[in-house]
Amino acid sequence: MQNYPAKDSLGFLLADVSRLMRRAYERRVDASGLTLAQARLLVYISRHEGARQVDLAELLEIQPITLARLVDQLVALGLAERRPAPNDRRAHLIHTTAAAQPRLQAIGQVAQEIRQQALQDLAPDQIATLNHALKSMRSRLCGA
Repeated sequence: MQNYPAKDSLGFLLADVSRLMRRAYERRVDASGLTLAQARLLVYISRHEGARQVDLAELLEIQPITLARLVDQLVALGLAERRPAPNDRRAHLIHTTAAAQPRLQAIGQVAQEIRQQALQDLAPDQIATLNHALKSMRSRLCGA
């Protein structure tokens, strides 16, 4: 393994790219009308329809109280709803509403623009290799 300067290590590069992509989203936030935190939660809810709040908090790596406040905001906007869990009266399952679909489409459009900007100098085979490598790394680390 080669020795790289700290700024070019894999962890730092991944963190920097992630931070810069979030910043790019924040500059384009008007497309969805949501903060980055709200948009991120809405996407996670749509990917995990009917998840418990505590599970969403774990997926997003945020405190349950922070997630509860974000869910409150999405509920107030009519984009999400809490439903009682059938087997646990203390738990709520979170679902998107029909009103969330245009927002999710706007978020998707912004995300596509950011991906295009980030990947514009890469050839299709390089993009495929990058995606494959990142998925493989994620898979290995999930089992760690």
